[in-house]
Amino acid sequence: MNFNASRNVSLSGGPRKAKRVSDVSAMGAPSPVQQYSPNPMYNPGYPPAGPPPPYQEGIELDHGQDFAATEPSGNLSYASGYGQAPMASPAQIGSFLQQPAVQNMALQYGNQLAAQGREVVQREIGRYVPVSRLRYYFAVDTRYVIKKLLLIIFPYTHKDWMVKYDQDTPVQPRYDINAPDLYIPSMGYVTYVLLAGFMLGLQHRFSPEQIGIQASSALAYIIFEMILYLVTLYITNTTTNLKTLDLLAYSGYKYTIMIGSLLAGLILGKTGYYCSLVYSSFALSYFLVKTLRLQLLSGAPGPEQPSYGYPNAYSSPNPYADNWSKPTAGGTKRRVYFLLFVAITQPLLSWWLTYHLIPSQVVSLPPLVR
Repeated sequence: MNFNASRNVSLSGGPRKAKRVSDVSAMGAPSPVQQYSPNPMYNPGYPPAGPPPPYQEGIELDHGQDFAATEPSGNLSYASGYGQAPMASPAQIGSFLQQPAVQNMALQYGNQLAAQGREVVQREIGRYVPVSRLRYYFAVDTRYVIKKLLLIIFPYTHKDWMVKYDQDTPVQPRYDINAPDLYIPSMGYVTYVLLAGFMLGLQHRFSPEQIGIQASSALAYIIFEMILYLVTLYITNTTTNLKTLDLLAYSGYKYTIMIGSLLAGLILGKTGYYCSLVYSSFALSYFLVKTLRLQLLSGAPGPEQPSYGYPNAYSSPNPYADNWSKPTAGGTKRRVYFLLFVAITQPLLSWWLTYHLIPSQVVSLPPLVR
């Protein structure tokens, strides 16, 4: 840096006086001064960063307003200033839906919705009706139905009456002729109602109300006898291996002999009806005694007996031990009485539900119209 000692010093040695400019215009135009705006321009494209100041808390501000706009826009549409995409034609939409990938996705989505709806329906129905148990009683085939009907009508030659089990679970009826089912009782109930209406029509006693009367009376007797059996077991304190649906199945087999007796009465009159009813009643009673005897007199599961005079140290039961306790003398008598009670009431109900349908004489069938 160069230092000039004679700067601002006059020739006489004193300080030099500063010059004053009298003509302001000779200095040129002054530089423009930026004016300070107390309210800066608001940019709507950038939201305010950070929390609002304390004096703005609780005040909702519309950040979408453009306070800097001075002139209204000519186009007020949403896509202002941008090119709008063209709409797809119906042909393009149809071709898109016909693509295999789209169809597969729609099929999978529909299957998922159907599966979810089926699960919901099964769960709601299962709360009131044991669907899984009912499925077991209807697991039959044609061979089983034919053999079971022959067993009910001709039970005297059958030897093995034991119900088969597969790991503490009874085998399905289609694999075991001794297993109870609900298919034959339900079909027998429907056939009985239709046959009763047919026989009333041959006797000129048919009316639409008679079908309802026959169906409701048969259903009422089923409910009555089920309540009677369950109350009898409860009062006598009899413990059996029979379930409620098992009793319903065995009670419904009487429709088989009822239909046979009605057909015999239709062809042979009252004599044929009573002869058929007597034989089928003995056959049904024999079938019920042989079938229910093993399930009623087998006893209830009891605790495992100690081995060699010492109690069993393990809580888990021994699968190889005899886990069935023998019933007492009083329990055996009660079970025998209940067995005889069931075997006697079934033929009596069969007669009560069919005797009024038999005509006094043989009814001649009308000739077939060719």
